[in-house]
Amino acid sequence: MTSLKRHTLLSFLAVPALLFATGCTGVREYVNNGFKVGPNYKRPAVPVADEWIDSQDSKLSVVSDDHRAWWGVFNDPVLNRLVQQAYEQNITLREAGFRVAEAQAQRGIAAGGLFPQLQQVQADYVRTQRSQETALFPQIDPTSPFANLAAPQFSNWRIGGSLAWELDFWGRYRRAIEAADANLDSSVEGFDDALVLLIGEVAGTYIEIRTLDQRLTVARENAELQTESTRVAQARLDAKAADSELDTPQAKANLGNTQAAVEALEILRRRAQNRLAVLMGMPPHDLSYLLNGPAPIPHTEQVVSVGLPAELLWRRPDVRRAERLVAAQSAQIGIAKSELYPHLSITGSMGWEAADFSDMFKSSAFGGTIGPSLRWNVLNYGRLLNNIKVQDARFQQLAAAYQQTVLKANEEAENAIVSYLHFSKQIEVLEESASQAREAERVAQVKYREGEIDFNRLFTVQQLLLSQQENLAGARGNAARSLVDLYRALGGGWEIRLGETPGDGVEFTNSEPLLPP
Repeated sequence: MTSLKRHTLLSFLAVPALLFATGCTGVREYVNNGFKVGPNYKRPAVPVADEWIDSQDSKLSVVSDDHRAWWGVFNDPVLNRLVQQAYEQNITLREAGFRVAEAQAQRGIAAGGLFPQLQQVQADYVRTQRSQETALFPQIDPTSPFANLAAPQFSNWRIGGSLAWELDFWGRYRRAIEAADANLDSSVEGFDDALVLLIGEVAGTYIEIRTLDQRLTVARENAELQTESTRVAQARLDAKAADSELDTPQAKANLGNTQAAVEALEILRRRAQNRLAVLMGMPPHDLSYLLNGPAPIPHTEQVVSVGLPAELLWRRPDVRRAERLVAAQSAQIGIAKSELYPHLSITGSMGWEAADFSDMFKSSAFGGTIGPSLRWNVLNYGRLLNNIKVQDARFQQLAAAYQQTVLKANEEAENAIVSYLHFSKQIEVLEESASQAREAERVAQVKYREGEIDFNRLFTVQQLLLSQQENLAGARGNAARSLVDLYRALGGGWEIRLGETPGDGVEFTNSEPLLPP
């Protein structure tokens, strides 16, 4: 038997010998796992509620629905346009898209490990000048056929290549591909999560702007009422009416306070507008051309389809991303375990070598080697075993993080549900309260003008009216924002990157996809 065949046989016999050394359980696991060491991934169990706390409320439906274009429930063309523009232009979303491109390339690198890991072509020329005064310089008769061994000067040309292929007996490279696939999935889920957050932030900021529009309208209307009260108070003072000396400064102070509130609201509106511009990937500037001026707060009376809590596991991208990270780490355990076993490779080289370039490609100048090799990390002082423990501990950490992500998702959805339900009820109460306050202010104006009540009574009623109208505008804004938070908590909106036509009358294009193909 030749030396090459003998070494090849010994190398391949080492594989079953090592497997049987681990026992029948190890052999069975190795075979069942597709000839790969390490555990096959199983999704960790997660705690999920059976139903929502308020699932019996008439405003909720546990029937699953399509939330891919949920912002369409507001029937607001301006909001639809802002969401589309933000999807096309947002910088943070574009950054997430490039992370997906990176993960795709990393997956390609991992897949390349299945093929010969070392493939090189070498070429060189060496001119050597040897010292003839050393003890090692050979003294050979010049007429000897070996005289060239004593040449003080010589050249050498060489061109060829080498190859080394570590065979994936233990599944190390296949586990690496599993990890890369899961990491690629997690990066896509990260993009989708960024998209869900972006749409929620755009919608929430738009609602904040419309809420501030409403509050500004309320403040300006009340300023007009207070201006009339100030005029009446001044007229009574000019007429030297009884008890009118305090009315005018008090009325002017009340008017000034309301006018100052208008300026504070203008600041808040400008800040919200600037934030919206950045969300759309633009420098802050006047967005009046996009907002089409002041408008009412978006509102919907529809029943919200929330499905079941368990649906958050596949609806929410952040939950899916956390699960994919667990899967990627599971494969790392197998990679670490493969280091306990020998690395079996086939190596070889071939090339042409000659002293004169003219002789380079003669058949006699050709040479090469090929054969199996074995490399086994022994006497590693526990490093390999402890690395397995490290990878397993990281797996447990990510599994716990996944479970916590599910709990947080459930909490966010529950918080949004209770906010939406109670803000909706608050609106009903405040609408009646604000209506009564407006009627009280109208009557108080008449009575004050006729001198039947003093200004303190009118002042109190006007403050009540301003407060109730402010509360009503705030409740309407909170209800709309809580509905946005609810759809975001349910994980809707990321589907628009698929380029499908959503429902609810919303149209969008995907002419500039942020995800690489």
